[in-house]
Amino acid sequence: MTRMTVNGQPVHYRMDPRTPLLWALRDASNLTGTKYGCGIGECGACTVHIDGEAVRSCQISLANAEGAFVTTIEALSRSRDHPVQQAWIEKMVPQCGYCQSGVIMAIAALIERNASPSDEEIDEAITNICRCGTYPRWREAIRLAARVARGEERLAAAPPPGIERDDAARNVGALTPPDQDDDDAPGRIRNDEDDDESDSGSPNR
Repeated sequence: MTRMTVNGQPVHYRMDPRTPLLWALRDASNLTGTKYGCGIGECGACTVHIDGEAVRSCQISLANAEGAFVTTIEALSRSRDHPVQQAWIEKMVPQCGYCQSGVIMAIAALIERNASPSDEEIDEAITNICRCGTYPRWREAIRLAARVARGEERLAAAPPPGIERDDAARNVGALTPPDQDDDDAPGRIRNDEDDDESDSGSPNR
């Protein structure tokens, strides 16, 4: 059994102590904001904070994290008002979004220890990989987040999700089976036989 504190809560993992922390967080704690990207510590999608430092969780075992304080993206800011989160929304950084939780955690750790990072310090600290190539927007967001952290600018907190997760499927038309008696219902697939029945002449080909 491995003990640590995850997002402020004491946790006991009954898993092989050689298990990477990433899989304990995702599979045992259901903290799926921490992503699996490469498994070799190169891409940074799995970045979390361990005792305040940005660490790639695929590269640290449960045994080596024993007794640590671990923070994942889910607990960076419960109210979504962390300067990096605010800047991320303001600069519309994400594209596919897969890498962003790891990037945000890495940037948050950087700004926590250095609220005025130079370009060289940013390049040295943020080595995450983005397959969509949004690096220029990263840099803009980092500079903005640093100004917010220094108190030079203010931004509104990121808005909450517009829909509850449990309601999402019920409100997405593409996931709702069409009324079988309604030819014009969204998602109704028409075929040539439908046209043959409705047209008196031969359909145009």
